[in-house]
Amino acid sequence: MTTEAPCADLLLDNQLCFALYSTSLLMTKVYKPLLQALHLTYPQYLAMLVLWEGDGITVGDISNRLLTDPGSVTPLLKRLESEGLLKRTRSSADERVVELFLTEKGRALHAQARSIPSCILTATQQSSAELGELKAELVALRSSLQQAV
Repeated sequence: MTTEAPCADLLLDNQLCFALYSTSLLMTKVYKPLLQALHLTYPQYLAMLVLWEGDGITVGDISNRLLTDPGSVTPLLKRLESEGLLKRTRSSADERVVELFLTEKGRALHAQARSIPSCILTATQQSSAELGELKAELVALRSSLQQAV
C-alpha cells in the first residue's frame, strides 16, 4: 500500500479560510464575557453598534450593514426589543418597512459598552496601528469576495 504525500494546497494550516475561521472563533470567545456583562450576544452587539451609529434605521439598513438577510436579523431584533433596548415600528410611508429606534435603555447601554474596544485591543497584544492595517486588509479581502459571489 502506497501513500501519497499530502498536497500542500490542501493542508489545513495552509488554508486562509481556516486562519480566518479560527481567528473569528477566538475573537468571539474574547468578546463573550465582555458582552455577557451587557446581556448581549455577539450578533446582538453588532446590531447595537449599527443602531448606536444612527437611530431610526430600517431592518433592511441593518441587514445590509451586517451583510446578512433581513429574515435572519429579524429574530435578533425581536429579542433586543423584548429586552427593552429598541422599538420596532412600521413606517408610515410604507407599512412593509420596519424602522428601528433605540429606547432610553438601549442608549444607556452605549455608555456601558465604551470599554469593550480597549479590552479587545489589550487581548490582541497588538498596537492600534497594526490592527488598523489588518482591518484594512480584511475589508479589502471582503470587498473582493463580495464581487466574486
